[in-house]
Amino acid sequence: MSKSTVPGAVFAAVVLAALTVSCGTTDRNGTGDTTAKAGTAAPADSTAPADTTAPADTAPPTGAETAAPPADAGGTGTPAPLPDSGETAPEKVRDAFAGLQATLNESCDVPADCPEFLGRVHEELQSMDRAMKADPKGPGHFPEPIALIQELNGELGGDRSFENLKKHQAMLVGTRDRINTWMQDHPDDYR
Repeated sequence: MSKSTVPGAVFAAVVLAALTVSCGTTDRNGTGDTTAKAGTAAPADSTAPADTTAPADTAPPTGAETAAPPADAGGTGTPAPLPDSGETAPEKVRDAFAGLQATLNESCDVPADCPEFLGRVHEELQSMDRAMKADPKGPGHFPEPIALIQELNGELGGDRSFENLKKHQAMLVGTRDRINTWMQDHPDDYR
């Protein structure tokens, strides 16, 4: 018969607790909760009393915490968005291009779908523009697509209404198609 000792059980519990803490510190939901898996709510601890006070880490940052934004985890040198600033990190060029390509099989053939289609093409082009300008290679790496979007934006004059997008539909779709062709001819530029 084997004897189990209390110190051995305590040691095992401490090791398991330490591993749980060290493996569960990533904020997967962007909510500040480091215990929940992505897309799930944090489980309620039925053994702990309900805490109605605000967490201690909600104090505004001071001093060095606000001096410079940290680099992103991907190591691209692009600063990560500042917490609570409302600022979001720009998409990578390949991701923005995938969004633009997703519009290639869409059109205004169904009139009821036309406002959504034109709005989406416009938004995907703007996303491409932001991603190319924020790319670590620099905006000079994507001269033609950036120039095409700039020309389109000049024609649109800041008016993103359906009526204006419909008026410039040929230029909007043509810009998308020309950028698609350019990107296809330069695959190493965005991968």
